Amino acid sequence: MKRLLSIRYSEWGFNLAMLVLRLAAGGFMLPYGYDKLVSFAQNSGKFMNFMGIGSTASYTLLVFAEFFCSIFIILGLFTRLALIPLIIAMSVAFFKGENADLFGKGEHAATFLASYLVLMLCGPGKVSVDGMINK
Repeated sequence: MKRLLSIRYSEWGFNLAMLVLRLAAGGFMLPYGYDKLVSFAQNSGKFMNFMGIGSTASYTLLVFAEFFCSIFIILGLFTRLALIPLIIAMSVAFFKGENADLFGKGEHAATFLASYLVLMLCGPGKVSVDGMINK
């Protein structure tokens, strides 16, 4: 019982936690990106024109973030760089797309945003391609 209440953590536990968080955050986002990639031709013209860059360009950036950056997150390759587009995409989805409705429609975007922010602050851990490169 005393161990459950301890605030100490091991390096092994931290690295395992970052692996689980990376796999979950990237793996759960991947189907969203894949659906957008497969239906690119039908949906790119109907997407919102964010900051005046055009609906097709906005949709392309979203597909890049949700699909390709998710793969990088799962692998732990260029993790912090890959998190930047995902953090931007989830911020836009939460604040602009869902009007910051935390306990309603925006719950998924807020959850993804929180997990991406934790990964950005803590890093990918040693059980990642980044961790193996920096040995």
